[in-house]
Amino acid sequence: MKSKWIGFIVVISFVLGLAATGWTANYKPEYKLSVVVAQNNAWGQGAQKFADLVKQKSDGRINIKCYFSGQLFAGKQTNEFLLLKQGVADFALASTINWSTSVRELNLFSLPFFFHDYKALDAVLAGEPGKKIIRILDEKGAIALSWGENGFREVTNSKRAIKKPEDLDGLKIRVVGSPIFIDIFKALGANPVSMNWGEAISAFQSGTVDGQENPVTSIIIPYKLWQSHKYATIWHYTIDPLIYSVSKETWNSFNAKDREILRQAASEAAVWQKKAAREGLEGSTASIDTLKKNGMDVTVLSPADMKIFRAKMKPVYDKWVPEIGVDLVTASEKAVQGTLKKAPAKKKAVKP
Repeated sequence: MKSKWIGFIVVISFVLGLAATGWTANYKPEYKLSVVVAQNNAWGQGAQKFADLVKQKSDGRINIKCYFSGQLFAGKQTNEFLLLKQGVADFALASTINWSTSVRELNLFSLPFFFHDYKALDAVLAGEPGKKIIRILDEKGAIALSWGENGFREVTNSKRAIKKPEDLDGLKIRVVGSPIFIDIFKALGANPVSMNWGEAISAFQSGTVDGQENPVTSIIIPYKLWQSHKYATIWHYTIDPLIYSVSKETWNSFNAKDREILRQAASEAAVWQKKAAREGLEGSTASIDTLKKNGMDVTVLSPADMKIFRAKMKPVYDKWVPEIGVDLVTASEKAVQGTLKKAPAKKKAVKP
């Protein structure tokens, strides 16, 4: 009788041990991760790094396959959030821009000339505004694991250098399928055209579209846009954080240990991915030098120049701040202001 009880206890202990490690969980043989871009840049590579880290840390129990170049959403980038929410995609390394049509608060990052540098963005993401956005995503069916980055968005074109707002007059500029970008370029006098990236490349080559706006390291350099565009303007007009995320439905299927593995993998991948996205741009001019070496005429706007462009953005702010949420924008402005270097107080002259 005693030996039977010992055997029973051993079996129960074995089963509980398996449950604790995830072996008895009803896990899929493969999980799908959506990525808008190809694997030839920091964004795509950051997605693959996450998948590799998860497999390594879970001892092969959680296998994630990256579906690059928008394979899961059949070309329409703004559908990605809905696919994740519905569980068609299990994971995503997603652009806040592409999700902003479903989650209006994400348009915060597309407010023009709002973030002056990386410190300003980091302060917002690490502070209460970033935490609030994560809570909103959770409520809408997506668990945010960590923040990645696509980068500051710059403009290139085949017609002329853009140094002042008037230089954009009449230019046909490809933009992503988010309404705020249409409003921004209309306010600057351009003719914005929303189209998917694959179509845009052909349009640049044929000359039916004059220009586009995208980050340097993730799009302009990997896609060799100097083959179609002579001119580039570095103006940091918006920035595009990425979100390492998982469908809430998929998240709920994992045990506590594996959830922690996913968070750790996302955190480690994000550190690597952000560094790669900022390579040659933060504390260096290497990436801009690459554009010049490949024949591009590069204009780098000064803070004073950017203020002139920002002055044209009042209609955009008037429309979009209420859409995003006044409280969220105000809290973000406060975080951004906190990163600005304050001029040292002048010392009072000591009277003899």
